[in-house]
Amino acid sequence: MRTSPALRAAALAATATMLLPLTACSGSGGDASAGTDRTQNFPHAANAADASVPAALAAQKLTWKLCPAPSVAQGGGTAPPSPLPGGASAERGGPARTAPPSPAPGGTPWECTFMKVPLDYAKPDGETISLELIRARAKDRSKRIGSLIFNFGGPGASGVSTLPAFGNSYEKLRTRYDLVSFDPRGVGRSAGVKCMDDKQLDARFETDGTPDDAAEEKVLVAEQKKFVAACKKNSGAELPFVGTTDAARDMDLMRQVLGDDKLHYFGISYGTELGGVYAHLFPKNIGRAVLDGVVDPTEDYQQSSIGQTKGFQLALDNFTKDCADRGDACPLPGTTTKEIEQGIAELLGRLEKQPIQGLGSRKLTQTLAITGIAAALYSKETWPLLEQGIDEADGGSGALLLALADSLNGRSENGHYDNSTAANTAVNCVDSKQRFSLDRTRSLLPEFRKLSRIFGDYMGWGLMQCTGWPVPGAWITPDVSAHGAPPVLVIGNTGDPATPYTGAKAMAEALGKGVGVQMTYKGQGHGAYNSGNACVQKEVGGYLLDGKVPAAGTVCR
Repeated sequence: MRTSPALRAAALAATATMLLPLTACSGSGGDASAGTDRTQNFPHAANAADASVPAALAAQKLTWKLCPAPSVAQGGGTAPPSPLPGGASAERGGPARTAPPSPAPGGTPWECTFMKVPLDYAKPDGETISLELIRARAKDRSKRIGSLIFNFGGPGASGVSTLPAFGNSYEKLRTRYDLVSFDPRGVGRSAGVKCMDDKQLDARFETDGTPDDAAEEKVLVAEQKKFVAACKKNSGAELPFVGTTDAARDMDLMRQVLGDDKLHYFGISYGTELGGVYAHLFPKNIGRAVLDGVVDPTEDYQQSSIGQTKGFQLALDNFTKDCADRGDACPLPGTTTKEIEQGIAELLGRLEKQPIQGLGSRKLTQTLAITGIAAALYSKETWPLLEQGIDEADGGSGALLLALADSLNGRSENGHYDNSTAANTAVNCVDSKQRFSLDRTRSLLPEFRKLSRIFGDYMGWGLMQCTGWPVPGAWITPDVSAHGAPPVLVIGNTGDPATPYTGAKAMAEALGKGVGVQMTYKGQGHGAYNSGNACVQKEVGGYLLDGKVPAAGTVCR
């Protein structure tokens, strides 16, 4: 069973806070669940907002070369196509990647380089790390505006692997911009966080993420302790320095090194939070910025998890309605949305008791099935795969749902995992102050179950992602107020499962009057621009290419 390239790109590259209920840590520890503290809470960041970057780093020269094949931590695969004489292209060897790269049309090669940044911005003259960057240069150099920097979300997604996979989607923007992305610190080749090996991660994702009794809870907690210990052992020195504030400072240094007076930015999913934090820290340095698939900056970790539970249930409702509306053309049992959802719930109940054959010797468990369902809900284009996967699982074959789960968990067909699980946890836990004990998590489960019988337990137990993490978090919610910044375009999708539509309004308001400009896309899936909707792409293109800010309240259907 081959993992769908479309799903891998949609689910991994553009997730908000990933659905990783098994990234919970130990069951001990208290809760930091009240109040708002927007300051960093560890020594290295005490003066980070005022830290200056050494002139040598700001003036460093980048050496761009043809990109190598992605590393295992980036997802593996072949190198982005590079043009050869006569219009042919060559790809370096390697295992088949899950999101095939697109050639940059017009014979422009994808080029990569490394940029040095301070490990600790409170000690800017101290140790440095290297971030990997990728670019395709603008087609019309005479009308070039600058670099357009992309962050595709996660946190934990490799921009170096993802941008080539979406190359054709942004080709119009390349008329006046160098398209640039990067692996944020902690991701891929950018001092990537390391935790567990492939075998350990297989066992981790097979662990029951929705325990029903004390014995299952004990197993889950023990597995989380192993994960935390592995992260601390393998990447303990880097863990304090992979947060969003540091990544935002990296982007401002990137702006300088790339030779741009202003930062032009396209942030998707978690990338919208990163963009908001950048706007707060450097409001005068913002150029034209688009935030798509917007994280709500006013919600704490618990509120965000509740919002995602609602969002995925909404997406499931839309999926089951589509199935019901098609009648006999949909193979799932039931004629109404409730009946179809009931069938899915019954399937998951059976998998809880008895996993079924998946891929090779691997089994499809209840938790992996829920992960697979969630993965396919990121894009309406993958609804047919979800329909097929549920139907096949009903018949005893879990191969497709397991492949869908692998796409979200970062597992390639050859059994290797990228480092998105480790990076996602590390960034979330150095950002968020909230830590949930086992007792506190249990007490919140009824609220989650009321919101969704499919995703409630799954998301509720996910609250423990950061409990016991060795580094304290920076904030309850990030400050994204950006007084003095130019207009920032904020796009919300009414059917978005991962970053619910309400987040766009909250972000626009939090950025400040005259800064946040909200636009609405009435559609399905995660984000708006990559849906292919002509209206959205016209408005975004007019803004980024010609500086025409859409009217606040613009709606695309």
